[in-house]
Amino acid sequence: MLFTDRADAGHRLAESLRHLEKEDPVVLGLPRGGVPVAFQVARALKAPLDVIVVRKLGVPYQRELGFGAIGEGGVRVISDDIVRRGRLEQADLASVEHAEAAELARQAERFRAGRPRLSLEGRTAIVVDDGIATGATAAAACQVVRAQGAARVVLAVPVAPPDAAERLRAATDEFVCLSTPFAFSAVGEWYQDFSQTPDDEVVSLLAQAADGPEPEASAPDPAAAADRDIEEEVAIDAAGVRLTGDLSVPAGAGAVVMFAHGSGSSRHSPRNRLVAAALNEAGLGTLLFDLLTPAEEAHRSNVFDIATLAERLRDATGWLRERTAVPIGYFGASTGAAAALRAAAAPGADVGAVVSRGGRPDLAEPLLHAVRAPTLLIVGGNDTLVIDLNREAEAALRCETRLDIVPGATHLFEEHGALRQVADLARDWFVGHLVKQA
Repeated sequence: MLFTDRADAGHRLAESLRHLEKEDPVVLGLPRGGVPVAFQVARALKAPLDVIVVRKLGVPYQRELGFGAIGEGGVRVISDDIVRRGRLEQADLASVEHAEAAELARQAERFRAGRPRLSLEGRTAIVVDDGIATGATAAAACQVVRAQGAARVVLAVPVAPPDAAERLRAATDEFVCLSTPFAFSAVGEWYQDFSQTPDDEVVSLLAQAADGPEPEASAPDPAAAADRDIEEEVAIDAAGVRLTGDLSVPAGAGAVVMFAHGSGSSRHSPRNRLVAAALNEAGLGTLLFDLLTPAEEAHRSNVFDIATLAERLRDATGWLRERTAVPIGYFGASTGAAAALRAAAAPGADVGAVVSRGGRPDLAEPLLHAVRAPTLLIVGGNDTLVIDLNREAEAALRCETRLDIVPGATHLFEEHGALRQVADLARDWFVGHLVKQA
């Protein structure tokens, strides 16, 4: 699983922590990189956010070996076994602890900007980091949190190596991790953007969280919404599952296109966002949302459960229909294209046009003949197997259909200019078949 950035990781992690919302938790981010992830988790769970400042106590002659950790409030977690085996003198221990305590106090004051530390007494504490390498700091943080009075300690991270995950699972009340890849060498390799998190960003996020959650928006009136730009994150209840999406509708938009993502993709996919931006520039609205929760994405078989994906897409269409009076189209990629076609084939489907990018329309058989929406099939010229599948689908479809092949492009259209061609083709198809209906 690849994350776009820490915000993306936080959005996905929050979906796997929804069951804790009723426990009135406190979310604690490990500075610095863990705080942007924790910010999204806290916002989604409507929970308070704080930092958990922990300093590892390293053996004087072998700093990478920790003999304990300290946290705020005078909390000390010491490994007597390491102290004994390392034959450490009390004077040495005191010297290390004194230096780390000074740095701990400086960090805590800097990050909180004068705000008091949140009490954890009797609370469920969710400790969040941007990923786990060895797990030493996260384990120390959990020990400190428990010592500060937390009744239950949950450690939540986007990614960790399997061995560290196993150790941490045994050291916490609950361990939530979205991905435990075997080919793990560093946390940063699982992020497209893993740039450093500066102190100022940590301070800003904590200040925003302290100001309180943004008021929850009510469903907009379709007529009123047409007169203004809409740019917001939305929560969609579909087939009993809460889905998260990004709704972008320019003022006066003549139509809205819903994106059905394929295997290994999400609403944060740069490819889908490039296409969405082109549609927005043409005056079309877009709704990018995830048909699977992060926990479901971890099981590869779910991305091929086309019936479930299509059901969720239909429910999400109903949700959108309550908020807009303009025509709706579907843009599907890979297995998402099969879900889009199956949803469009349902009796009474209110869909004005469909575009499939590198799609698997064969997975929507035997319902292709029931699709009534004009359908554009786009395939890369070097994606030979998928070209054949789309040619068969073109013959099976009974609606207005066109197959466009982008020369030299492979399945993901990563070649220079290939994705731009996809965006242009999709834009022209939707404008031609949706806007004229408005």
